[in-house]
Amino acid sequence: MKTVLALTLISFLIGCSVTQNNNQPVKEKYQTYISTGQSFPIENLIDIDGKEITLNNSKQKKLVLLFATWCHDSQRTIKDILDSDLAKDNKLQIIGIGREETNESLAKFKNEYKVSFPLVSDPNKAIYMQFANTGVPRLLLLDENNKLVKALIGEDQRTIDRIIW
Repeated sequence: MKTVLALTLISFLIGCSVTQNNNQPVKEKYQTYISTGQSFPIENLIDIDGKEITLNNSKQKKLVLLFATWCHDSQRTIKDILDSDLAKDNKLQIIGIGREETNESLAKFKNEYKVSFPLVSDPNKAIYMQFANTGVPRLLLLDENNKLVKALIGEDQRTIDRIIW
């Protein structure tokens, strides 16, 4: 019982800076591999419903959310986004990318959380690793020209308050 309690406490203290597969804390400092002003390197994504998301066709601001369904910080951030005006903003395109997630796990999550924006699976972290070494949720705020305005790590209670272009 003490072991379970200790593991739970450790898990809570380190947040979502572990991977789902090995559950070992990552000792590296958080790194972000895209800088303010750089172009977002991905032009097209396929969501879990098989629909193509073409980022360059839209002259909207974009919120790209890199998350994991098992991560409590990701769950909270998604709930906050869905409860905010961001989810209703016609001038904003929101895309969720599920790190180490399958179409099936994301479909279940989308249903359970009533997610209104497209979700993209990233089962091998191929997309995620282009932008970060560890930590979810990661929020990438892009301008109308798909250039990074801000990158956030959403492991605090009010990450949504820092979503400002």
